[in-house]
Amino acid sequence: MKAILVHQFGGPEVLKLEDVPTPRPAAGQVLVRIHAAGVNPYDTYMRNGTYAVKPRLPYTPGSDGAGIVEAVGEGVNKVKPGDRVYTAKTVTGAYAEYALTLESQVHRLPAEMTYARGAGVWVPYGTAYHALYQCTRARAGETLLVHGASGGVGIASVQIGLAVGLVVLGTAGTEKGIELVRREGAHHVFNHTQSGYLEQIMKATGGRGADLILEMLANVNLGQDLKLLAPHGRVVVIGSRGDVTVSPHELMTRRASIHAFTLWGVTEAEENEIHAGLMAGLEKGTLRPVVGKELPLAEAPRAHKEILEPGAYGKIVLVP
Repeated sequence: MKAILVHQFGGPEVLKLEDVPTPRPAAGQVLVRIHAAGVNPYDTYMRNGTYAVKPRLPYTPGSDGAGIVEAVGEGVNKVKPGDRVYTAKTVTGAYAEYALTLESQVHRLPAEMTYARGAGVWVPYGTAYHALYQCTRARAGETLLVHGASGGVGIASVQIGLAVGLVVLGTAGTEKGIELVRREGAHHVFNHTQSGYLEQIMKATGGRGADLILEMLANVNLGQDLKLLAPHGRVVVIGSRGDVTVSPHELMTRRASIHAFTLWGVTEAEENEIHAGLMAGLEKGTLRPVVGKELPLAEAPRAHKEILEPGAYGKIVLVP
């Protein structure tokens, strides 16, 4: 089979398309024929060797995929060959024609959902669900600001926030991204590349500020985020590419707090709850992954470059 392999940590050029043996499922494992693999920012950090999780070399990237169950190992009862599934973590990596997973890592893909959209479920929607439901206990009527709302996690956060009953504000950096966030239902959308947008956000909240802020680029925005918080507000750091200086005074005067997590740190119980919640939303259509671009598997280096560029728009997926 074809698969992307990383033999050494480094830039996008270390992603190599190679021929490797197709794995066989052992007891408790599932072999999935991948029809689409989701590309996430953390994939690029892991490839660089700078992520908290450092895989043994060589390895195939990718936790998020969607496809058809090809075969199952002994003792697997959750799925059977021919079932449509999405993956939430894998054993052998999703940037491949086939991926080996544990039984617990595959989940049913609704019949009406495309494989490309299925590849955009786990990291974006799992992150947004954990941030809003489990991390900050968002309550209906609160105001949510999604800073960087046009990307995969951003769109997921907008959709989940609306489903919870939040007043949703979003920012994006291009007209195309702004239109996407507006189309997904955000009550107010702002261009974060324009001067004065912070004042516009405060005006939209009646000067009170946001109860919740989901931050995708904390090293750039966290300092300003704290000034946008309402009393007892909470910021959740979802992404950061460097260090940042903040003023504790902004937190102290608001009795506010900063939360942060990685999706890999959730407990088994939390993960089970996440998948149950996501499945309900996927089946009802309240959760709708947006695919911004589909690229051939061989163009994984291009995908890793583009996912870090300004102007995020939905998910980038690789198609074997």
